[in-house]
Amino acid sequence: MVPSTPSRSRRRLRSQRSRRPSRALSPRRRLITVWVILIASMLGLSAKLAHLQLVRGSTLKSLANAQQEIHAVPRAARRPVIDRRGNVLAVDRVVYTIYAHPALFNQPSKAVADALSPLLEHPANDLVQRFTAQETGIKLAADVPEELAERIRRLRLDGLELIAGQQRFYPQQALMSQILGYINVDGEAQAGLEYSLQQQLLYSEADSSSLSPLLQNAAAKDSLSLQLTLDSRLQRIAQRALEATVLEHGAKRGTLIVMDARDGAILSMAVSPAYDPNRYYEANVEQFKNWAISDLYEPGSTFKPINVAIALEEDTFGPNDYVYDEGQLKYGEWTIQNADYSSVGGRGSISVTDVLRHSSNVGMVHIMETLNRQRYFEWLQTLGLGRLTGIELPAESPGQLKEQGQFVNSEVEAATTAFGQGFSLTPIQLTQLHAALANGGQLVTPHVVRGLVNPDGELQWQPQRTAPKTLFSPETTRRVVDMMEAVVESGSGEPAQVAGYRIAGKTGTAQKANEWGEYGSERITSFVGIVPAEAPRYVVLAVIDEPYGEDAYGSTVAAPLVKTVIESLVVLQAVAPPGSESGSN
Repeated sequence: MVPSTPSRSRRRLRSQRSRRPSRALSPRRRLITVWVILIASMLGLSAKLAHLQLVRGSTLKSLANAQQEIHAVPRAARRPVIDRRGNVLAVDRVVYTIYAHPALFNQPSKAVADALSPLLEHPANDLVQRFTAQETGIKLAADVPEELAERIRRLRLDGLELIAGQQRFYPQQALMSQILGYINVDGEAQAGLEYSLQQQLLYSEADSSSLSPLLQNAAAKDSLSLQLTLDSRLQRIAQRALEATVLEHGAKRGTLIVMDARDGAILSMAVSPAYDPNRYYEANVEQFKNWAISDLYEPGSTFKPINVAIALEEDTFGPNDYVYDEGQLKYGEWTIQNADYSSVGGRGSISVTDVLRHSSNVGMVHIMETLNRQRYFEWLQTLGLGRLTGIELPAESPGQLKEQGQFVNSEVEAATTAFGQGFSLTPIQLTQLHAALANGGQLVTPHVVRGLVNPDGELQWQPQRTAPKTLFSPETTRRVVDMMEAVVESGSGEPAQVAGYRIAGKTGTAQKANEWGEYGSERITSFVGIVPAEAPRYVVLAVIDEPYGEDAYGSTVAAPLVKTVIESLVVLQAVAPPGSESGSN
């Protein structure tokens, strides 16, 4: 082996050195490089921020506000509404909308969902899915009462937001819906007293930035309540009995009114079907209407006592006079007959009391024929037909009369009016007219509002009402009430008898006219009662629209309903039976 020479060894060493990696950057150069990168990044971020804030700042702020702000609906605080005994019927209350922000949860979403599920009555799994689908601004519930909101607060869960709001609450639910009306989602009064008495119910303008303190401050400044004349106890009894009657007879609708004849105060005004004003959005639009004051109908035989009072007052017919009832009359192409003509025929000579007892159409025609038709028409105007009663509720309709010339020059117009057809009025107006028979002849203004009262029940404001107007003499009304008592004792009103009490009343069964004025098979049945007959004070009217069946009459449908309500009325108002020393409230 030939040893390598020194020159060859040096060449191999140089070759190995040339294949080694180059020496790394020095620490100083690395530091400078890092600083350059950081400064460049900061300059880039600063430029971006400047662009967002200075160029697009206002636009982005508007978008953020639109996504994050919860706008409270500005509402005016309203006074409570109470019944005659102080029971709350309508009141403002604080409610909450609950939002979840999962990004702020301090515990697992499953734990939050499990805690909220029983309170919100919502499945926990569904809540978990909602929490995972969105990081913030999840609306969990609305209109949450303050008690429930407080229970949620006690959970001490981070990431929940409770936004206070204002809501009108009706604790009696559907009990007086057509009387009270409701407040919609925009805070606007709709129907009923909420609408017609806004000026008296509103007492402060809402501060949209802080609704909950608003209610507290307003309550501190104003302690007045709007008190009604209605009795919730009687109203509940009347509403249930009315709904049962409408259901039993397959009727379209019904109403029942109880009025104190002395001053026109309404103790009950039930309407069926009703609705819950707390959930007004679930109701049919037709249910918002209080048809007891807004819809007209032909009263039929319940108007006969009013006509008898007119004839007695005019002295064209005496209380002891007799009239001949042939059962059927002809007026040209028109035929007028008694409802029971096919089975009974004519009754011959009968008294005025028997005319009411048997509800004789022909007898009433003969009685009113003793009165000049011009004078008769003037009397109908004096009664207020064609005018409003003045009740505080909105959308009242005036009655309708034929034109004076048509009435005076047409024999059949006066004849049909004699037994309550050919003209129309509202149930509240018929109640008002019978109250005049009960109170000795005074036409009083029906009303459901007592006024604004302080916590001690003292009146601070009262609606202005028309002074009572004299229609009949006390002697006339006493005689008519006695005749009506005979109707209940031994006539068509027997189903309204109440054991131990003297009741006066009159049945009514009228054919309904269609939009062309033609009478069909549909009918409207009614009964009006006066109690106690020996010292008249309360008027009770029931009207049932389109009851089903051939046996649907005022005596079979409406009279039993009035009996049910009178049985409760005499107890609640402490009306004593005849001969008792105690009296009514």
